[in-house]
Amino acid sequence: MADQQDPVFQIQRVYLKDVSLEQPNSPAILLEQEQPSVDIQLGVDAQSVAEGIFEVSVTATVQTKVKDKTVFLVEAKQAGIFEVRNLPEEQVGQILGIACPQIVYPYLRGNVADIIQRGGFPPVHLAEINFQAMYEQQQAQAAGQAPQGLPQ
Repeated sequence: MADQQDPVFQIQRVYLKDVSLEQPNSPAILLEQEQPSVDIQLGVDAQSVAEGIFEVSVTATVQTKVKDKTVFLVEAKQAGIFEVRNLPEEQVGQILGIACPQIVYPYLRGNVADIIQRGGFPPVHLAEINFQAMYEQQQAQAAGQAPQGLPQ
């Protein structure tokens, strides 16, 4: 069975693709005594780079506000390049949507906490994420929104 090849899953590289910190209302906002509200948004994206090579990125947006004024806004994108070959298509989707983000996310968490602390604030630690549940939810939403070809 020389034509059958072994499955391949390898990390090629993990890197910080993009990061920004904005403090549009400093220094006045830093004198506020009120507790800020924190809003955290996360996203996952996978792109084919070459045959069997994929870039998977996890993006976090962390915005803190006092009343309607932004204290700080951090946007960060952590990415990884992965080699995924000789696997069924549904397994590739699961690897790109679950396994790869689980590898990349801890780097993103550390970088976000670090950049916030370097901005002069107590670090905001992103919570652990269940990427399997997130992936399954995205798949269910995609299936619900995709045309089925049958009357509903």
